[in-house]
Amino acid sequence: MIEPDEQQQRARTWFESLRTAICAEFEAIEAEAGSDAKFEYIAWDRTDPSGAPGGGGVRGAMKGKVFEKVGVNVSTVGGTFEGEFAKSIHGAGEDPKFFATGISLVAHMANPHVPAVHMNTRFLTTTRRWFGGGADLNPPLPRAEDTEEFHAVLKAACDGHDPAHYPRFKQWADEYFYIPHRKVHRGVGGIFYDHLEKDWEADFAFTQDVGRAFLEVYPRIVRRRMGTAFGEADRQRQLEWRGRYTEFNLIYDRGTLFGLKTGGNIDAILMSLPPLAAWS
Repeated sequence: MIEPDEQQQRARTWFESLRTAICAEFEAIEAEAGSDAKFEYIAWDRTDPSGAPGGGGVRGAMKGKVFEKVGVNVSTVGGTFEGEFAKSIHGAGEDPKFFATGISLVAHMANPHVPAVHMNTRFLTTTRRWFGGGADLNPPLPRAEDTEEFHAVLKAACDGHDPAHYPRFKQWADEYFYIPHRKVHRGVGGIFYDHLEKDWEADFAFTQDVGRAFLEVYPRIVRRRMGTAFGEADRQRQLEWRGRYTEFNLIYDRGTLFGLKTGGNIDAILMSLPPLAAWS
């Protein structure tokens, strides 16, 4: 059984409370649309390669009228990285022991005019301690108003801590959320950061504000667009865009690789994949 220290437990508690708030808001949106959809929560346990208990998590999933498929997962795992993979993780090359806790969210929407979205924040401990994460908006049919508002709220969260954060983390997102073999970005961006380890309290506060910013802006965008009429051409555009999203997550996404390499729950790792997609 993993025994988190004080910092690890504080981070875990925050991620779990953020999950609760986000799921409640998403269920409220479903209720406003006349749906009784609720999240289903499935707990899972992990065994470390050493054979010792390696933590686990809770996979939250909902399929409704507005959210065609949404997953909100929280995991807290620890143990030892295997083999060469340890050398690819910040601070694990000299000692492969690790602890990780975080929240990961992906929402695929029924209406093509409502942007899909990804958000995750996490805290990792090796011989180093750091926060990482971010959020990015992924509309099949982009609207400038939605893109600008999403970025404005994230920028405000960044500016409250360091005016250098937003331009740096926006550029990082632009570079990371890119599909090289297609030569396209997977969405309209957001922020991405990693290895934030200068001041634990300040970095934790920033990570909390990223979560709060997401909870502020994304439900507002969903409510704005969820009643917009759409046709078959819009749906086809959404399905083809989802194909690109799938390609990124299976080929390039670091979180997918981390989950697979550390023996995470397969359904939780692959919850980012859309329920339907198309390739022309």
